[in-house]
Amino acid sequence: MSNYAESLQHLDSYISARVPVIGMRTIEQQRALRLFREAATQPRRSSMPFWIYTRATGLRDLRTNATVMDDRSLTGAMDFAASQFTSRANATVVFVDPADLEGDSPVTRHMAELARLADNNMGSIVIITDTPVWSGLQRLGMSLHLDLPNSEEMYGILSAFLGDHQGHIPVEWDEGDARRAAEFLAGVTEAEAINLMATVAAKGSIAKPDVLGLAQAKDRIFSDLTGLERVHLQEGDYTVGGLFSLRQWLKRKHELMHADLRGTALRPPRGVLLVGVPGCGKSLSAKAIAHEWQLPLYRLDMGSIHGKYLGESEGRFREALAMADRVAPCVLWIDEIEKGLAGRDDGSGVPQRIIGQFLFWLQESQSRAFVVATANDIRSLPPELLRKGRFDELFFVDLPDAQDRREIIELYFGRYLRIRPDAEQLDRLVDLSEGFAGSDIASALHDVGAEAHLCGGAGNLKPNLIMDTFANTVPLSRVNPEQIEEIRAWGRERAVPAGRTAVAAASAGGTAPRRIVFRED
Repeated sequence: MSNYAESLQHLDSYISARVPVIGMRTIEQQRALRLFREAATQPRRSSMPFWIYTRATGLRDLRTNATVMDDRSLTGAMDFAASQFTSRANATVVFVDPADLEGDSPVTRHMAELARLADNNMGSIVIITDTPVWSGLQRLGMSLHLDLPNSEEMYGILSAFLGDHQGHIPVEWDEGDARRAAEFLAGVTEAEAINLMATVAAKGSIAKPDVLGLAQAKDRIFSDLTGLERVHLQEGDYTVGGLFSLRQWLKRKHELMHADLRGTALRPPRGVLLVGVPGCGKSLSAKAIAHEWQLPLYRLDMGSIHGKYLGESEGRFREALAMADRVAPCVLWIDEIEKGLAGRDDGSGVPQRIIGQFLFWLQESQSRAFVVATANDIRSLPPELLRKGRFDELFFVDLPDAQDRREIIELYFGRYLRIRPDAEQLDRLVDLSEGFAGSDIASALHDVGAEAHLCGGAGNLKPNLIMDTFANTVPLSRVNPEQIEEIRAWGRERAVPAGRTAVAAASAGGTAPRRIVFRED
């Protein structure tokens, strides 16, 4: 059952019971008014009077839309309601978005008096608002929350839109396309969904690729997001070198991300936790996933959510996760997640409560927000975050082996020098880059590319410049070998290797790493 149908049932019962105060909380004013008119105009209520007040139109008859009085003030409408509740039975007055309802104010006190008058003569006041109502007023009646359209209701909205345009413009969508689009548009209002579809139809057709385009168009609605930073991907190459196992695993998740999961017990992919050596492509992977999947990328900055007041950090984090649900489908990038979840022994209890919120969201959220979380300091991660079922998988990103380094060198050679290295040169660079992270290789070849630009092209470089640049690059694995080896030792035993081969299988006495097997295409 859709939220609209369920809310209609509740509203119908409240009107029949003559509840003196009916509070309807929603951000969709027009949808709420349509809901109320549907309940109020049923034949069995033909003898019951209904009026509606808005600040723009004043007080009007709900059925005929005729103006009741020239005074458009809220005070005038409340005085009219008081006279009706006193003189007749079964009167109902709807107030749309009146001001000053959140606290104990003259308006809420006046409304409470109206509710008592209505209660004495089987009357009702209905308050449609997007803000909380003062508890002293709300406790005199009942409340309901009209949520945003769910996927089933959104499917009905899209089907009606497509039906209206059949025969006028080419419509390639079938039922499956409409179902997928309905899931993509979860989190937007009915009006926003119609605006998005109208934008698609304005180009003269509704084609198959427009289904995925809705996810990108939906992103334009949310320009100022609480707790989330929109990462705008520039036109360019976001190819990740190496990480073969991770890339193969992501291909399967991509199919599931866009699959129709109705009628199954499956939920959309939750995400991946990438731990490992700094500079080996963890953060780049988040951008590459969003680019390849053609989904908007949002970054949740764990450092920015912490506030100085009691409960502020938890509130910001909760709002950020709620917004991630609303903007889905998307890729949610949480960089260096350990920095926001560290401090389990903090006496304030804030880190523990944030961890609890995050774990609950990972477990229960049904939105298509795919989380890519990265971590360098593995020891700071709470153990409950690593349990199977939180993330879809935990991958360890190690220093690239010779085959992965070859792929990375060819990738950045083409990007910065716009040529391919010859076979002998490539073999020597692979040997020189032993112990390099992907970022070390990228940095070295960027320096070479900059020099080539100054010299007028790669052909004018000194013969040994590339080799000398690699030989003079000191990677992090040599600057801080103890820390890097500690990270690698952890990854060998506790995570799936993200690279093509097992992690450091040749290490003497090392425990065999976990192994992941993929179905052949």
